[in-house]
Amino acid sequence: MIRVELDSIDLKILRELQADGRMTNVELAERVGISAPPCLRRVRKLEESGIIEGYHAMLSGAKLGFDLVAFCVVGLKHQSEANLKSFAAATERWPMVRQAWMVSGDSDFLLHCVSENLSRFQDFVIEVLTANEHVDTVRTMLTIRQVKRAGLVEV
Repeated sequence: MIRVELDSIDLKILRELQADGRMTNVELAERVGISAPPCLRRVRKLEESGIIEGYHAMLSGAKLGFDLVAFCVVGLKHQSEANLKSFAAATERWPMVRQAWMVSGDSDFLLHCVSENLSRFQDFVIEVLTANEHVDTVRTMLTIRQVKRAGLVEV
């Protein structure tokens, strides 16, 4: 992996865009203290380098009827590369799983799940997740409320 050298202006651009990806280039340039053309060049460079991976709308799950947020800690029966890859691929097919991480320690995967309600989540855990041929153990944690929501990295 090639690390890209970032100066203080690049870091300001990243901070501002992570907070509000919808602002215009002119507004971004004003916030970081440079004119619009070089600001746009810098943003394009950050996009082309892969540092900026994309732009997304942050949706309110609750207002869309998805009131349940849970985490599942999954242990596989065997940790062979083939089993790990197969389970990781399976998570791509499960719409309820919004994010998934392969982890070290007592378990193998951490799944971030969002569901309409407890019944739908329980059906997923019992009929899909624990039924997966590679799964040995599943521990679930239902969230009470989100207390912090920040960008993915501190810049």
